[in-house]
Amino acid sequence: MDIKNNFHILSNEIENSAVLVIGGAGTIGSNYIKSILQFKPAKVVVVDTSENGLTELVRSVRSTPGLYVPAEFITYPVSLGDKIFKKIYDYYKPFDIIANFAAHKHVRSEKDIFSVEAMIENNVFNASRLLQLIEEDHPSHFFCVSTDKAANPVNIMGATKKLMEEVVIEYAASINCTTARFANVAFSNGSLLDGFINRMMYKQPLSIPGDVKRYFVSPAESGEICMLASVLGTPGDIFFPKLKEDELTSFYDITDRFITQSGYTMEVCSTDAEAKEKSLLIDKTKKYPVYVSDSNTTGEKLYEEFYTETESVDWERFESLAVAKTLEQNIPGNKLEAIKELRELFREPGISKSNVVDILSRHIATFEHIEKGISLDRKM
Repeated sequence: MDIKNNFHILSNEIENSAVLVIGGAGTIGSNYIKSILQFKPAKVVVVDTSENGLTELVRSVRSTPGLYVPAEFITYPVSLGDKIFKKIYDYYKPFDIIANFAAHKHVRSEKDIFSVEAMIENNVFNASRLLQLIEEDHPSHFFCVSTDKAANPVNIMGATKKLMEEVVIEYAASINCTTARFANVAFSNGSLLDGFINRMMYKQPLSIPGDVKRYFVSPAESGEICMLASVLGTPGDIFFPKLKEDELTSFYDITDRFITQSGYTMEVCSTDAEAKEKSLLIDKTKKYPVYVSDSNTTGEKLYEEFYTETESVDWERFESLAVAKTLEQNIPGNKLEAIKELRELFREPGISKSNVVDILSRHIATFEHIEKGISLDRKM
């Protein structure tokens, strides 16, 4: 409905525009591109580190009946952090709309100091470099995707996205910057539900945290949310979907429904060893083994939230989306100082994850890290 209500504005802003999409081969980025293409931009340049993902994006876009594809639809398997990215940017600029989806988005990305440094490089340093690069060119719209886990973060991934949000706010005086926090995107690349399909292909057991609840949006909805946020937002806006608490779904319930619709009966197992043993009998019993455990990994939040007490929320501007803004008294200080501290830390030898947590905690007032000593890499 929000697209219909704002169709004229979207058309005016997107038609004949030049669009740059970073991280455009992922689930959200590719659906954003498909949403944008409906409004006939003149040029779309897409970069992503996944060459295979870009190949599939081009095939999907060019195979979709009725979907407009401009003459200039160009993809590059390049990282935002690569030197060649600036060459590509300088060659094709100016851009009217720039959207950044390149991110470490999984809690499992937090394992040790090496994984944490890589995550901060992608989520914070690269986003900051991009803003510095485009600032003098004044694009009409700049969008950088965030996550629900940035609201009162308990893991480093969420904290990096919260820091990214606050860096975006610092540039809002010179660039029309917006962002969006998300529910889980059902069957997105690397998600638990996407993993269900992969496990079933090989008749392997499933594994879930039975006590975790999540909101879900479809891949198409994720692209539409980002399109609306990137084009209709005002500087510093943080968009999120209006979802009611009764729409929270436990992984236990959604797993049960998924297995039933796949033609099996869910069989709960108390250990991963039991689940693997029973997976050998799937074809015979038509029962699908699922190792169900309580959440016991670092940074795992049992529920989702989209805004905090430090933010004001506009519930009326859109029908399906709400918009949060940091309250005036809570507008962050110079977050570029946090970036400087992190850069200097990573130049030192023998540092640990706790050193990073200390810096993030000093600069992000709502960050309360949950450390349990177990990463998702140690679970099935």
